[in-house]
Amino acid sequence: YKMKSLGKFNGYGGIYVPETLMPALEQLEEAFLKFKRDKNFNKELNNLLEKYAGRPTPLTYAENLSKKLGCKIYLKREDLLHTGAHKINNALGQALLAKKIGKTRIIAETGAGQHGLATATAAAKLGLKCEIYMGTIDIERQKLNVHKMKLLGAKVNPVSSGGKTLKDAINEALRDWTANVQDTHYLLGSVLGPHPYPTMIAYFQSIIGKEAKKQILQEGKKLPDYIVACVGGGSNAIGIFKEFIRDKDVKLVGVEAGGLGINSGNHAARFADKKNGRLGIIHGTKTFVLQDKYGQIKNTHSISAGLDYSAVGPEHVLLRDQKRAEYTYATDKECME
Repeated sequence: YKMKSLGKFNGYGGIYVPETLMPALEQLEEAFLKFKRDKNFNKELNNLLEKYAGRPTPLTYAENLSKKLGCKIYLKREDLLHTGAHKINNALGQALLAKKIGKTRIIAETGAGQHGLATATAAAKLGLKCEIYMGTIDIERQKLNVHKMKLLGAKVNPVSSGGKTLKDAINEALRDWTANVQDTHYLLGSVLGPHPYPTMIAYFQSIIGKEAKKQILQEGKKLPDYIVACVGGGSNAIGIFKEFIRDKDVKLVGVEAGGLGINSGNHAARFADKKNGRLGIIHGTKTFVLQDKYGQIKNTHSISAGLDYSAVGPEHVLLRDQKRAEYTYATDKECME
């Protein structure tokens, strides 16, 4: 195959997919490399991000919390984007790319429903057909997002296999894509999956860090001591980390979902769980995965519907290896407090 890169982050990542998907990944990589340098594409995307999604998002000084904790805390407000999360950055980027290469149908997976909602929105805006796969447990706990997706004209397909959450929704989306690769683009939602997804999604999300750096320098005249972000697959974390990787004095901290505690087994902390979190292959990529001793993927738990994925994006494993980022976890109870 004529892939320009194998998408390896020092051995992590890569392309572990059935043959039938290789031509689609090849086409996607070629399109991504071409259009990310294309003036008109970038102009169109930036226009959508500004006039439609609501970028740039503000940096808010959390005055009360800062007083309480005795340090200065700023929040990068991706929640103020259209559809309520950072997911729209990547959804618009990929949907526009899919349209440029002649795809007419978009499919996606979703856990919290934020990526499904962003995808349904981007598809409606750009005139593409849309189907979303979602675990039945997530459909139940995220009813409002499901309702919104349907209002936007997307078909929501319930997935009742396995743990009935995000991992299982991805399985179904990949099956669909394998069967309908000619006219369909799989709009993956995080820095996961086979190459070029982790690289491409990090590129579309890196706007978060680019804005944040400018804003914090305007606000405080210096770079922050720490950047902290939650890590499910890890696209919002990579999105803000990217711009600061070369700034060695800025400490990068990723926070995984500790669920009911590491020893309980009911969590999604791939790095913190020394017994079950180890190198494996899932959904086309080689990365840290929660698995049992036979390599079977473990079910996860988090009070957050968006962080309970069994694996973490491969670039995070590399950042951890390089000691450029550190990873910790927070339990459900700590989050609620």
